[in-house]
Amino acid sequence: MSDAAQPTAAEVRAAAEAVKTALDRHLAAVERRSGEDDPAVYDAFNQLAAAAEAYDELLYDRYDEVTPFEIPDADDTLPPYTGPEEPSALSVLIRRDYAVAEPQRLVAQARRVEAADDQGAAAAASGTVHGALGLLFGEFEADEIASRHKEFGLEEGDSTLWVTAADEAADPGEWLEAPFEQVDPQRVVCRFDVSAVFDDGFDDGLDDEEDDVVDDADDEVGGGGVRALEEDLDPGLDEDLDTDEDTDEDLDPPGDGDGDGDLDEDGEPARLEADR
Repeated sequence: MSDAAQPTAAEVRAAAEAVKTALDRHLAAVERRSGEDDPAVYDAFNQLAAAAEAYDELLYDRYDEVTPFEIPDADDTLPPYTGPEEPSALSVLIRRDYAVAEPQRLVAQARRVEAADDQGAAAAASGTVHGALGLLFGEFEADEIASRHKEFGLEEGDSTLWVTAADEAADPGEWLEAPFEQVDPQRVVCRFDVSAVFDDGFDDGLDDEEDDVVDDADDEVGGGGVRALEEDLDPGLDEDLDTDEDTDEDLDPPGDGDGDGDLDEDGEPARLEADR
């Protein structure tokens, strides 16, 4: 980039101030949020992301420096919103991906549902993964399965929720044959994505930190756990334990001449004679 095209220091400073303002607005929206999916928080998030991206670009163009912030932008794949400003109807599109991690657990849960419904061998739908999925999703709401997925042998993947605007509600049964074919991306009011890719940067150091905690704990007790701690506190612990297990005879065998454990011919303890 030529010097003439570079942003001025004042432009970079203004972009930094915009980030600060966006941070304040985002925090205020979070503090006033009305629920988990408050659109005000979502809007403030997007404004903060845009301000941070603009500042990062200007900072790099002017000073060849970057910020440490990386905000995943889920809106890159969506065109600008062109729907009504005051929608009179909404459609909520939800996708949740699962991996069948434990097929046996899935089938076992489906068989419990069959047994409770007294269908028994007549239906026999629970014998396959395909049939078990049909039984479970027919018996439980999708939100309940999402909250209890591990019980059903499922492993969560990515998920997304799109709120799309409509001019009026659809007639009953109008779109049931092809419910997902007529989605207009330009009418998506907001979307919320959940993916492991957003957590990679955060989780990378967790395992190392956990290992460090374990190592530190071992170091604090001498590197060998509780037993090492006991040995550090009392180096003669093993010897004391061995001594406690000895019998009185081992401690003071008869006839050793020390008088403590010696017996006379009548079976009484022998006394030391003064003249000896």
